[in-house]
Amino acid sequence: MHLMVRQDAGDRTGPSSTFNLGDLFELVADAIPEREAIVAGERRLTYRQLEDRANRLAHHLLAAGVRAGDHVGLQLLNGTEYVEAMLGAFKIRAVPINVNYRYVDAELAHLFDDADLVAVVLHRQFSPRVAAVKPDLPLLRSLVVVEDGSGEPPPPGAVGYEDALAGAPPERDFGPRSGDDIYCAYTGGTTGMPKGVLWRQEDIFFAAMGGGDPLQSGNFIDRPEEIVDRLLDPGMVTLATPPLMHVSAHWLAFVSLFSGGRLVVTPQGRFDPEAVWRLIGDEKVNVLVIVGDAMARPLADAHREGRHDTSTLIVIGSGGAILSPSTKQKLSSLVPNALLVDGFGASETGTVGSRSSLPGTVGDDDLPRFTLNEQTTVLDDQLRPVVPGSAMTGRLARRGHIPLGYYKDETKTASTFVEVDGVRWVLPGDMAKVEEDGTVVLLGRGSGSINTGGEKVYPEEVEAALKSHPAIFDTVVVGVPDERWGEAVVAVVEPRPGERPTLDDVQSWSRTRMAGYKVPRQVVVVDKVLRSPSGKADYRWARDRAVEPAASTKGA
Repeated sequence: MHLMVRQDAGDRTGPSSTFNLGDLFELVADAIPEREAIVAGERRLTYRQLEDRANRLAHHLLAAGVRAGDHVGLQLLNGTEYVEAMLGAFKIRAVPINVNYRYVDAELAHLFDDADLVAVVLHRQFSPRVAAVKPDLPLLRSLVVVEDGSGEPPPPGAVGYEDALAGAPPERDFGPRSGDDIYCAYTGGTTGMPKGVLWRQEDIFFAAMGGGDPLQSGNFIDRPEEIVDRLLDPGMVTLATPPLMHVSAHWLAFVSLFSGGRLVVTPQGRFDPEAVWRLIGDEKVNVLVIVGDAMARPLADAHREGRHDTSTLIVIGSGGAILSPSTKQKLSSLVPNALLVDGFGASETGTVGSRSSLPGTVGDDDLPRFTLNEQTTVLDDQLRPVVPGSAMTGRLARRGHIPLGYYKDETKTASTFVEVDGVRWVLPGDMAKVEEDGTVVLLGRGSGSINTGGEKVYPEEVEAALKSHPAIFDTVVVGVPDERWGEAVVAVVEPRPGERPTLDDVQSWSRTRMAGYKVPRQVVVVDKVLRSPSGKADYRWARDRAVEPAASTKGA
């Protein structure tokens, strides 16, 4: 594998390219038109075909009245349509909005209204939800429905996706765009109503989409046209298991496209561990991307020696949730040729750090440690960098390519984005400590910390330790009101088949791995830990389970 030398970037309409996501994709598509870009089930699209379909959708949206700056909702399962719709919106300077397809009517109505959607591209099975909220949304005037075989009646006035494409021209004649055009990432829903994070497209390209460096080493391009000089030949094959509605999956998709790779998505976004292993062999996947233990553990349990061909797999990357040491060790033993990479980032920061484990080098350290990039640090309460090795807890902060703020929320923007000595920082809420060698130990979100007896406990730290317990498959840790301690640490636990861990078991295990005040004082055993489609913990759900007195066991 090597960087390809640019031969012919093809004919372009309009002025020079910018660090606009639409411009950048067109440069790549012109350079490698016949290379496969995306695979979803039976559909396989080359870069030329993906470009054609995105152009057609862009023309349809224009004809429907969508203009530059308008917001277009994507209420879609995984498929080529998701990437086509994002590109189609970018081409006409509109803003694609990721919609969580698990939202119920109240959440959906809030997002549609908060985001000021003028159009929605949706899978047919979501038609009843959209039809229910549309009458109260005067801005929403265009609906495009992707067929999924569900048989649900489409909302009134909706147009079929393939009909829309067939009736629109494929030409690229959209006029100039800008790196200042907006990319928006809607985030939240487990700790509050979703909110939109606004980025300049140039900033998100460098902060989360590779910056034109296919090797992800920080060697960014200086001019947009250089992106075709960096395309890998042959391109990497990447399998994305998270739902594309999750912003980290957006970033992964564009990292793949901007490096000339082939993106493989699981059909309809369903996570089927056996199907994932089959796809790795069938598509000769090089990079597998998952979300923490929520995906890694079922994958490890489903792996069968000799049945699955993983010889081409060189990287297993995880982000968005904890990948515990015990799970890393299991994956490393099953796929010894693959490098394990923990990535860390947020909708407000892009990707900010990683931790790589070579085969055979996975240790027992339960703490999530990362090496941060040059734009990221940990700031103390006075907004000064934390001294390495000082054991001081501070807030993760990033400068440089960062968002503009939150859509229609000046108060939240002012509290999250601060200026220190002329430098603008984003403080997403993650608490951390800095080790002597400069590595950072993430403790969790300050808003989710548990105050027990005056001590702060970060749920992610306790969860990482408990997941190494042989009887625990998954866990979410929360705080509940306690007369003596203010809050008590409670572990909501999903056991492994045939196991039922007791409070004594969990406490004995925990006391050898963490300070006494962090040890769970209650254990709630559930059939299944509820997580979002992206694998993130649902702390509201866990807190509800934890306060059900009949479901828990208590200890001193």
